[in-house]
Amino acid sequence: MSDLDQLQTQILAEIAAASDEAAIEAVRVAALGKKGSISALLATLGKMSPDERKTEGAKINLAKDTVTEALTVRRDVLKTAALDARLASEIVDVTLPVRDTPADQGRIHPISQVMDELTAIFADMGFAVAEGPDIETDDYNFTKLNFPVGHPAREMHDTFFFNPKEDSSRLLLRTHTSPVQVRTMLSQKPPIRVICPGRTYRIDSDATHTPQFHQVEGLVIDKGSHLGHLKWILAEFCKAFFEVDNVNMRFRPSFFPFTEPSLEVDIQCRRDKGEIRFGEGEDWLEILGCGMVHPNVLRACDIDPEIYQGFAWGMGIDRIAMLKYGIPDLRQMFEGDVRWLNHYGFKPLDVPTLAGGLSP
Repeated sequence: MSDLDQLQTQILAEIAAASDEAAIEAVRVAALGKKGSISALLATLGKMSPDERKTEGAKINLAKDTVTEALTVRRDVLKTAALDARLASEIVDVTLPVRDTPADQGRIHPISQVMDELTAIFADMGFAVAEGPDIETDDYNFTKLNFPVGHPAREMHDTFFFNPKEDSSRLLLRTHTSPVQVRTMLSQKPPIRVICPGRTYRIDSDATHTPQFHQVEGLVIDKGSHLGHLKWILAEFCKAFFEVDNVNMRFRPSFFPFTEPSLEVDIQCRRDKGEIRFGEGEDWLEILGCGMVHPNVLRACDIDPEIYQGFAWGMGIDRIAMLKYGIPDLRQMFEGDVRWLNHYGFKPLDVPTLAGGLSP
């Protein structure tokens, strides 16, 4: 066997052994490229005599054509095999369920959901939503709300204070959303009808308390406001929020610096196997505090208590969310656990409305 025959046999064996298109391209370059083995033989024809060039040229060109044809056939085979493998790996099983869209996968936090529910309920009664800063002055958070000097709430063990300024005044993280009521009364003239939802801060932490929590307060200021109006508003709210036809409420005397008289409100419930059901049973559960706005608060906000009077109430948003949706530990709401949110969260397109239903 001549050297040319051996070279052709070797190249054809390499072509047959090529496992992919990259390998077959490497064989092509080694044989037919500028510095390939067959190309090198073709370059020697110029040094031969005419008779030798005629004989050897035909042999070398025949070997070149044979290798080229083998490369083409093998490349087509490898392309077909690669396509079949890709189709097998990328096959779509049409019997599988369709993946959820991002809108279906995402979840609204129960706190955000309950805030939307509160807004929907009170908006239906004609209330606007008022907001204020989380960082407040001592004057708005305590003084204008009739907290006396030396009141326990003014102490460091209960309130998050910032470092004193040069004039000895101190800013603080608001301990309730009542400063929003003060800001509203200072900026608007009666009649006033607002709710004030937002974050609040106190030094406390256990299964039902966290240093940062959420409150909603309501305020009505008008010439003829009285406790009968307050009772009706709270009863309608409880029926709408807990989605029951009837709620029995109990008002107990209490004390808050900013209201007089002050009341705490219990609603009738039944405890059964770790669940609380409202509108039935023999038990009572406290859910909020309320009362008539103290005349001193009205005076501090430039409202004449001889002409106007009003009432206010406040409740913990986190607490009523726990009661309604069976959440056992308040601290879990703020741990950022996606598994918890998938369980207790709400679909983002399920916007609560009174007409369509508050709860999905």
